[in-house]
Amino acid sequence: MDGVVLTPLKIIPNTKGDILHAMKATDESFNGFGEAYFSCLNQGAVKGWKKHTEMTLNLIVVFGKIKIVVFNQKTYYEVILSKDNYHRLTVRPGLWVSFQGLSNNNILLNLANIVHNPNESENVDLSSFDYDWD
Repeated sequence: MDGVVLTPLKIIPNTKGDILHAMKATDESFNGFGEAYFSCLNQGAVKGWKKHTEMTLNLIVVFGKIKIVVFNQKTYYEVILSKDNYHRLTVRPGLWVSFQGLSNNNILLNLANIVHNPNESENVDLSSFDYDWD
């Protein structure tokens, strides 16, 4: 889907605990840095739909298993991210995003290119799009 990039990330094994790579300024999809935040998600819970007009999202699941869905008004792009499928999903502005927790505890990291501004995004109810979360 145009505006979406799925980048494989390195996991560096360590006997005291693995090191999970997130992003470097030299990465092709790097578009600046504004803020980083974690979003916690309960099993079965769905957050979204949200569309940013300026913010580029860089989504990484650092704990648990999360299904992320991106919608461009025509097509749905779906991916399940976890430590077993460790990637960064970059989502450009103008696309709708929603995500669902698939395990007991889930944590998603967003490395955003701008500081959060509530005036640059739009939220709609989950029922606004014909997508089956079951």
